[in-house]
Amino acid sequence: MDIEVWMKGTDLAMIRILSPAKDKGILFLKKKKEVWCWYPSLERSIKLPPSMMSQSWMGTDFTNDDLVKESSILQDYSHRISGDTIIGGRPSYIIEMIPLQEAAVIWSKVVVCIDKKDFLELHSRFYDEDGKLVNTMNSYDIKTMNERLIPTRFMMTPSDKKNQQTEMLYRQIEFNININDDFFSLETMRRMP
Repeated sequence: MDIEVWMKGTDLAMIRILSPAKDKGILFLKKKKEVWCWYPSLERSIKLPPSMMSQSWMGTDFTNDDLVKESSILQDYSHRISGDTIIGGRPSYIIEMIPLQEAAVIWSKVVVCIDKKDFLELHSRFYDEDGKLVNTMNSYDIKTMNERLIPTRFMMTPSDKKNQQTEMLYRQIEFNININDDFFSLETMRRMP
C-alpha cells in the first residue's frame, strides 16, 4: 500500500491512499479528537466513532489510533523513566506511560524506548486493559531525511498472530511546509482527485 500524509502539529492530519487500485482515493481526516474517512466510490464521508480507534487500519497491524494519533502521548498519559537499555547500539531510556484516568485512550499501558542522544522512538510495546501485550513496534534504518535524523522503517508485530507483521517505510518526507488549516477539511477530502 502506498499512502501520502499531511500533518500539522498533533491536531491536524490527512492520509490519502494511492494504491492498491481498489483502495485508491480513500482519505482519512483527523481534526483534534475527530476522525473521518472519505470513500470516493460512495462519494461519502463517515465519522469514525472512538470505539473504532483500536481496530485495524486498512487490514494492517497498525490501529486507526496509531495512524492518526487520536490520543496524545503528552496529554493523555503520565510518564516515568523505568530504566535504561540499548537498542541497535543506541543507549535508550525505557519510559512507561500509563493513561490518565480521564483520558479516552485504547491502551492501558505503553512502554517506549527513546534514544538518549537523538530522542528517537526505537521500540514500543502496547498493552490492553488486562495488561496483556498486544503489539510491539520497532524502528529501523535511521537516516537523515530533509535535514532531520529519523527512523525510516517501522515494524508492527501483533502478539497473537504468529508470523505476521506490518512494515511501514518512509520514502520521502518534508518538514516545515506551510499548510493552511483550511486544507484539513471535509471539503478538501471531497475535492481531492
